[in-house]
Amino acid sequence: MAAIPHPVDLTLKPEVTAFFDPPTNTVSYVVKDPASSACAIIDSVMDIDYAAGRISYESADKIIRFVKEHGLKVEWLIETHAHADHLSAAPYLQGKLGGKLGIGENIKIVQDVFGKIFNEGTEFQRDGSQFDRLFKDGDTYQVGGMTVFAMHTPGHTPACMTHVVGNAAFVGDTLFMPDGGTARADFPGGDAHVLFRSIKRVLSLPPEMRLFMCHDYGPDGRDIKWETSVAEERANNIHVREGISEDEFVKMRTTRDATLGLPKLIIPSIQVNMRGGNLPEPDQGGKRHLKVPINEL
Repeated sequence: MAAIPHPVDLTLKPEVTAFFDPPTNTVSYVVKDPASSACAIIDSVMDIDYAAGRISYESADKIIRFVKEHGLKVEWLIETHAHADHLSAAPYLQGKLGGKLGIGENIKIVQDVFGKIFNEGTEFQRDGSQFDRLFKDGDTYQVGGMTVFAMHTPGHTPACMTHVVGNAAFVGDTLFMPDGGTARADFPGGDAHVLFRSIKRVLSLPPEMRLFMCHDYGPDGRDIKWETSVAEERANNIHVREGISEDEFVKMRTTRDATLGLPKLIIPSIQVNMRGGNLPEPDQGGKRHLKVPINEL
């Protein structure tokens, strides 16, 4: 298991505000430097009425209002990975609030795989140039006086990154709350063995490290939650708690994934998110279209 790529400072306690989106069960975050007005926005949501082909920005506008009401300065817009279950609002937020857009460098792999699936032309760049920064394992960046470091935690997708700042880590889809388990590993580029090792790397962070989920589905009807800790995950996660071996996990994950349907928004989500949250380019008539590949997913 790879070492943690940067020293952890548990004395730094970023201010974390969560925004839950019920239609996609996604949690977005505003992460503020306690010593300044600087903040980052993590995993934002653009709303879509898929049946009607209409997009809107109610979820993103809630974040914009919060940022403006609190006089915050957005320095980064972070995507933990190329989501398959919701569309990113990062370009919309960037246009309203500024900030740089970052994602893991293996977005290039995602772009290449799905560029072929969606039969994108040569005009679709597969080099990650839609983003301002492509993070490698161990890369750091600043949010005000806070140093954030990125950990490469693939397995769900090749581009998954966990972002750690002070006593808080944002794990994307790699982990769920302890009673929710773990992410699926059957998307193109996913791997249950790799996912297990990535999760163990996250759980090698200090026990008191706060962990923030990208999704929660309220198993067994409980209230929605999005914050737990390394200690709680180690002790209670139904898929990867202490004592569960890699082979046991892979057998469980592979069997479970075979029963899961695709996320209902995977087709629009991937096409938009592999473009950094931008819609496909308009046709000659100025209209934008999303493709539906037949028998490809």
